[in-house]
Amino acid sequence: MSERHDPHGRRLPVKLDATTNGEFAPVPLAPVHHQANRLAHEAATVNARCLGLGRRGFLVSACGVASNLIAMNAAYARAGRSGGWYDLPDEAALDLEVAQASVDGSEFIFDIQGHFVNPSGAWTRQLPEGARPLQSFTADPRCEPHQGPGQFDYLRCVGPDQFVKDVFLDSDTDLMVLSFVPSTRAGEPLTIEEAAATARIVERLEGTHRLYVHGRVNPNQAGDLEGMDELAARYTISAWKTYTQWGPDGTGFWMDDDAGLAMIEKARKLGVRNIAIHKGLAFGRKSYEHSTCADIGRVAKRFPDVNFLIYHSGFVTEHPEGPYDPARSDGIDGLCTSLAANGIKPGGNVYAELGSTWRFLMRDPDSAAHALGKLFRYCGPDNVLWGTDSIWYGSPQDQIQAFRTFQIAPALRDKHGYPEITRELRAKVFGLNALPIYPVPDDVLRKHLAKDRVSVARAEYREDPDPSFATYGPRTRREFLNLKAWGG
Repeated sequence: MSERHDPHGRRLPVKLDATTNGEFAPVPLAPVHHQANRLAHEAATVNARCLGLGRRGFLVSACGVASNLIAMNAAYARAGRSGGWYDLPDEAALDLEVAQASVDGSEFIFDIQGHFVNPSGAWTRQLPEGARPLQSFTADPRCEPHQGPGQFDYLRCVGPDQFVKDVFLDSDTDLMVLSFVPSTRAGEPLTIEEAAATARIVERLEGTHRLYVHGRVNPNQAGDLEGMDELAARYTISAWKTYTQWGPDGTGFWMDDDAGLAMIEKARKLGVRNIAIHKGLAFGRKSYEHSTCADIGRVAKRFPDVNFLIYHSGFVTEHPEGPYDPARSDGIDGLCTSLAANGIKPGGNVYAELGSTWRFLMRDPDSAAHALGKLFRYCGPDNVLWGTDSIWYGSPQDQIQAFRTFQIAPALRDKHGYPEITRELRAKVFGLNALPIYPVPDDVLRKHLAKDRVSVARAEYREDPDPSFATYGPRTRREFLNLKAWGG
């Protein structure tokens, strides 16, 4: 077995840490999370010995993942967090077939929020002197071959090759939409030209159309509205991506302000009627109100021919998710209220996306149960979309495996009208719900089912896998502030 990454098995396959996507400050782990990680490490040592494996070999296996999730269950239960749990039998920790039946799967997985950075792009020349974005990478052994005389050479370890490995080899992801971070036009860490180039890298592997791209538009920034015409003409844009809480002067906007309405009308004119809107995960207090979903129901009612994709679902890290509270203006409750107040029923033209949201909810099964339950109830089971915000969180495989096993407690389902998370519902969220919005040609789907070269490479790789179990985004406030120095 290859063990270039973490040969001693010090990293767990389910990455419970403080990493963020760079859009919100890291939230330190609480004692219950440290206990969960400690129990998982202890179980890995004992269980590996029982199976006659080394720690690394055990942790890379399905039993290692199952053991990790079972340890999280135990820690959460001790802390009285019983609103949801990872539903897998205890014997999965030692029985490979049982573990595989729980954490492995064959669902069609369409991740509609992915990222990577161009390590040598023009954005690096815009950084202030001394800036070291993603500097924690320098301590990662896999970055050692990329060290060089250049200030940012270490960033090559998150270039397109690593992106392909993390997403398409180390995870079960089938398709991904490359998205963008908010920035000035000159300070983009990934431009659409570079995103399109990455898509071509995957196409050379005969992974036809495995990557789709957004067109980034900040309509309150000079040049962006005019730039939509060129983006639509030169690239196959699957959706427009905007950040209502961002602006070049720090001030955000509402989607039914003049700037937002101009963007919607231009999207309609250009025939790309999917608008992905960052909501929640506020950057700071100045435009906090614009990170809420108050405007979403209003524009959805006004433009029934446009799909509004609410990235992060309005979720915030500052307050846990509980039963629906109509008095709360932010979080997922703010989205639910906006939809209800404007008559947008479940199954309408508003979709809730889970990037970073699910990853954070993995830390709190009570919040996870309420958050998912409310989204299924108010947006609808056909309107919740899978996203992971990777590669900030490394390979998205642990997010996939955790969602495969998560269940809402029957008591909460009965009390609040939440659905049971069935195999069919998971399949919808993982990918089927995205197909009407991001259409994939039938011949492409048949190619995936018939094993294109990416699928073949994945199968070969998994005969001897070597996942890093590393996260890449900022984990401390210092790293977070350093990352925020990108654009502005």
